[in-house]
Amino acid sequence: MSAKPVFTIGYEQSTTGAFFDALAAAKVGLLVDVRAVAASRRPGFSKRQLAAGLDQHGIGYVHLQKLGTPKEGRLAARSGHAETMLRIFERHLATPDAVRELDELTALAKTSMARSGRPICLLCYERDPAHCHRQRLAAELHTRLGIKVEDLFCAPA
Repeated sequence: MSAKPVFTIGYEQSTTGAFFDALAAAKVGLLVDVRAVAASRRPGFSKRQLAAGLDQHGIGYVHLQKLGTPKEGRLAARSGHAETMLRIFERHLATPDAVRELDELTALAKTSMARSGRPICLLCYERDPAHCHRQRLAAELHTRLGIKVEDLFCAPA
């Protein structure tokens, strides 16, 4: 089993300052954005702004869009139906694009640890990882690579 974990984080209710502090404290080397839509109403969390902020903190950024929850899953999540969202996401993971990007995520986790010794962190919106598809992706990395999973939390705004 790897000594360093893979992290997950959600930015719901957070400021960019608290978000970057949490990543820095965990010594994250690469943030993997697993949102289908990398846009946000929260300042600093849309794709370009986020990538620029991460760069200023010495953290890499990759967006794996096909590992995001499909629209119908996002609608279920917004309605408070996390279990329905997870069922929809599980079906989505069997699509060729998602399989390809899951393989890419696995390779990123392996190479990031080998090259920099710094762990990766999966990003999505939801603060509670139990209500987010990123838990399923982290579990898959655990299965494939034996990597321990830890959830990071930002101080709320």
